[in-house]
Amino acid sequence: MRKERKYMDASIVFTQFQAYLLTEKRVAHNTFEAYRQDIGQFIAFIDNQQLPVDRVSIQDLKAFLKYLHELSISSKTMVRKISALRVFFAYMSERFDIKNVAQKLFFPKVEKKLPRCLSEQEIKSLFWVVERDTSMHALRNRAMLYVLYATGMRISELIRISIVDVHFDMSFIAVHGKGGKQRHIPVPQSVLQILCDYINHEDRLMPSQKTKNKASFLFTAQYGKKITHMSRQAFWTILKLLWAKTGSNYTISPHKLRHSFATHMLKNGADLRSLQLLLGHENLSTVQIYTHVETSYLRKVYDKKHSRS
Repeated sequence: MRKERKYMDASIVFTQFQAYLLTEKRVAHNTFEAYRQDIGQFIAFIDNQQLPVDRVSIQDLKAFLKYLHELSISSKTMVRKISALRVFFAYMSERFDIKNVAQKLFFPKVEKKLPRCLSEQEIKSLFWVVERDTSMHALRNRAMLYVLYATGMRISELIRISIVDVHFDMSFIAVHGKGGKQRHIPVPQSVLQILCDYINHEDRLMPSQKTKNKASFLFTAQYGKKITHMSRQAFWTILKLLWAKTGSNYTISPHKLRHSFATHMLKNGADLRSLQLLLGHENLSTVQIYTHVETSYLRKVYDKKHSRS
């Protein structure tokens, strides 16, 4: 039987909530850290107000959200913090029979903005620089950039590709995406040749690492005495150094190449369903944001193809 608890110690409840996230909900590390940060900020707020956690009202929550708004946080961050509050109060309602006042909170509308993608000319400029890279790992850097743009895969997927995932005979790469889901992405022969040149070059440099274990990572880096897959941060650094040589003032990121791939594919006639499969998105609605950047092109396709246009 549940017993009503008055004037609960917020720090104890917060600690129990964190244990609940780790042991029962078994949330991912990044999710846990987000909850810990967001609810920790809320606990600090009510402590400053000398407000018991089991006496928080909807007005108190709105006061906290107003406080956050005055910090000029983004709508996306506000949505995350409201979500954390709703989970926290749902937990207290279930465990301590406290009224869940957070369920009355509404999420602000978040405008979906597509990050600026690179133009096709900017892509050409980047690859012009890559082709002239004279660093020790030029072939590796070149292969990674070509594969990333040619497939639109996530950088987290790229760095974990194994040699065995590259099917030269069928011209595709097996990609292990979010949730362990696998998809096959076709790769142009020109990019496969770049990969072949790179692998053969690496075989000569580190035969014990490459030729003896075909399940090893395709794109490797050495950290101390250990050879493993390249980290996301290391590749981002390489990309920024190469991008700086193009003379562009815009910032770049691996994810921006993914957006560029999707936008250029759509511009050149790819349908949304195919794009969804290539990108590995769970929902088609996630891909539909790309239609906003090429509406003029889609209008031309509609006028040309639709029987009643």
